[in-house]
Amino acid sequence: MNCLLTIYNAGEWLYSSIYFAILFLNIVFTIIIISENRNPVKSIAWISVLILLPVVGFIFYLFFGREQRSQRMISRKSKRKLERLVNNSISISKEDVNNFNDSIKHLLFLGNKLTRALVTLNNNIEIFTSGKDKYYNLFCDIKNAKSFIHIQYYIIDDDNIGNELKQLLIEKAKQGVEVRVLYDDVGCWSWSEKRFFNEMISAGIEAKPFFKVTFPQLANKLNYRNHRKIVIIDGYIGYIGGMNVADRYIVGDKLGIWRDTHIKIAGEAVRELQSIFMVDWNFTTKELLNESNYFPKEKYEKGGATIQLLTSGPLDEHKAIYLMFTKLISNAKERVYIQTPYFLPNSVTANALKVAALSGVDVRIMIPESSDSKLLQYATNSYINEMLKSNVKIYFYQKGFLHAKALIVDDEITSIGSTNFDLRSFEQNFEINAFIYDKEFNRRYSEIFTNDIKDSKRISLKAWNQRGFLSKTAESIARLFSPVL
Repeated sequence: MNCLLTIYNAGEWLYSSIYFAILFLNIVFTIIIISENRNPVKSIAWISVLILLPVVGFIFYLFFGREQRSQRMISRKSKRKLERLVNNSISISKEDVNNFNDSIKHLLFLGNKLTRALVTLNNNIEIFTSGKDKYYNLFCDIKNAKSFIHIQYYIIDDDNIGNELKQLLIEKAKQGVEVRVLYDDVGCWSWSEKRFFNEMISAGIEAKPFFKVTFPQLANKLNYRNHRKIVIIDGYIGYIGGMNVADRYIVGDKLGIWRDTHIKIAGEAVRELQSIFMVDWNFTTKELLNESNYFPKEKYEKGGATIQLLTSGPLDEHKAIYLMFTKLISNAKERVYIQTPYFLPNSVTANALKVAALSGVDVRIMIPESSDSKLLQYATNSYINEMLKSNVKIYFYQKGFLHAKALIVDDEITSIGSTNFDLRSFEQNFEINAFIYDKEFNRRYSEIFTNDIKDSKRISLKAWNQRGFLSKTAESIARLFSPVL
């Protein structure tokens, strides 16, 4: 009997110890979260996670909740060197800027203030909305490369299209072309990927993982991913957009063929794109690529589109792309068209969209009917009701999985890039978008958007309200966690 009583007391003591330890950790982490002075909604979301999931919540916060803004991407000295090289190869005068109307000038000024993004002129742009077309053109340009190839992707799959790219790069490296590849360490996280990139390295290619996740820094790095997809060839050709390197953009998967948008640029913006790659390369390798041959001074024929390239990331002082999107939506007078695989706005962007629609602006949001993440789809769906009530038009894309990230505002401004319309892209990922100020490009992409509507289903408020109780409940629960997804 005494033995049983001793065991009982020991168990009670252990239970009490664990309980008070968890309570203590809850208090400590709550103080840490509050002291970070971040968005109150996000702070409350993390505190809710800690309370609802006492042990798991600690782990989630360590891996996915901590801020990294104290770290610098590149030293000021190195950044100035790159800026001098880019400035010497891009020519824009005050007269060029004065040719824009006041609203465009304000946007260009904002972009420069946020990230020191230069205004580039004389850019010819080709649009790709299918993986087949994009990879064909990209591979042709790689085959013709003479000097260097710089590639940066979130995901490069070890599949047919990934191996075709690998073999092309190996061939160019053997020909004496400089080849550098940046890939996201988590985006390419598999055993086969290690062998895949080692083959490149053995052939003389410099292939490096961005923000490599290793112990003991695992918790500091896992949540901050480089989501950019860019290529620069010889300093004359650049690619930017939403497509990774994977077969699903050509042959599809269980969701169908992935519908995405990528653009090819020939013009002054390529030099700015090159500078952005160099900053990321320096951050990853501590090597500064500051030779002038990476920034050819070819004079481009007058005309074409004006482009401003904006980057954003968890280390930046400002959430540049998020602020630019907010400004564009708030200033819209006629229309706002959005394509995004995930729609998780914060209160500011959600209200901006609702105010625009209620004031007579034609606001249309296109999202995939089926998502690659059930949790994100539930969270996305939780915002649809309030959008519909505010006269926002919602379209479910049905011809495969919509992975495109595009924003069209009025008849002159378009943004194409890697940024989803969600909090992860706005705050935690390293992203890049091209802000294009050109009526002709706007018209071309508006036609693409209109054609995509033909492959979509418009959602009515009446039909949406007929969803089942379980779906509505799941959406409400998922929405609680949307600030931390």
